[in-house]
Amino acid sequence: VQLQASGGGLVQAGDSLRLSCTTSGRSFNFYMMGWFRQGPGKEHEFVGGISNSGRSIAYADAVKGRFTISRDNGKNTVYLQMNNLKSEDTAVYYCAARSSTSQEVYRARRHYNHWGQGTQVTVSS
Repeated sequence: VQLQASGGGLVQAGDSLRLSCTTSGRSFNFYMMGWFRQGPGKEHEFVGGISNSGRSIAYADAVKGRFTISRDNGKNTVYLQMNNLKSEDTAVYYCAARSSTSQEVYRARRHYNHWGQGTQVTVSS
């Protein structure tokens, strides 16, 4: 499966952005999807993830209450709605996929075996 992330950009603190990740291939509804990010000088970190059914969603504490993950299985797309952006949200954001019907969302990078190319989000303060 191939993943294509889009929607990044330069915004001011307090603004919103919505990232999209569209996948090619079949059986998107069997994939757990995750969002990760890597800020300047920082390691990759989990942002959030959603089970294949959409019934289970998990967020990192740093984004809980500000970011929302959703998916449209009919469009093979997962979204990351980011509100009230902060300068510390500046990072390259990656979407990732794993063929899994588990309703426990995986938070570790090692659990995902398909990755998109990343989209840059820059938040100016």
